[in-house]
Amino acid sequence: MFRETKARSLLKTLSWRFWATLTTIGLVLLFVGETAIALSIGGLEVILKMIIYFVHERVWDKIKVGRHEYKPFVLWITGLSGSGKTSLAKSVVERLKKDGLKVEHLDGETVRDLFPETGFTKKDIDQHIERVGYLASKLEKHGIFVVASFLSPYKESRDFVKKICNNFIEVYINTPLEICEKRDPNGLYKKARAGVLDNFPGISAVYEKPDNPDIIIDTANTGIEENTNKIIEKVSKYL
Repeated sequence: MFRETKARSLLKTLSWRFWATLTTIGLVLLFVGETAIALSIGGLEVILKMIIYFVHERVWDKIKVGRHEYKPFVLWITGLSGSGKTSLAKSVVERLKKDGLKVEHLDGETVRDLFPETGFTKKDIDQHIERVGYLASKLEKHGIFVVASFLSPYKESRDFVKKICNNFIEVYINTPLEICEKRDPNGLYKKARAGVLDNFPGISAVYEKPDNPDIIIDTANTGIEENTNKIIEKVSKYL
């Protein structure tokens, strides 16, 4: 992948202008046969076209017809462990990228190298979510769509993230505990039941359900494609 530098763009512009003017001079010389006239018209053309181009660009900068503005957002997916947050997030990210959008997926795995030392107390978890939320808000402000999938069990830290983001969309995965526990892909519920894991949301710690989420998803009764479509439909006003 290559990026067009300003220097290259300037050189291309000058090169195009040179050959275009030379062509004009050549045509005038061909039909008139006067070198002085041909050079004068060529020089006049350069000046007039620069003025016209400048005015043309300034006018179109003020015209909104045909201009589509994207509004980056932070799509925050929360739910119990095993509810299907990461799988749904990946599906949503894939759909957004197909539309040519710049998208970043933040997940426990992807941010582990950034914030490796995270405890399991409420304070530790809240601080972790706030750090991730701050990162998400910065990405959003730089024009990047963010899809974050975190258990984020506490309302206080989720509300903090909401306050610092311009467009915050909260998605609650409302999959029942018994189904999440049956899935238990990493054996976390078994460890929590055995007392190996302390402060585990849903077992040895509370999971505070969102009071008024923007989207509610139940992965127990609906498939990933249907849930992805539901989210895309909801966020379409930003796209």
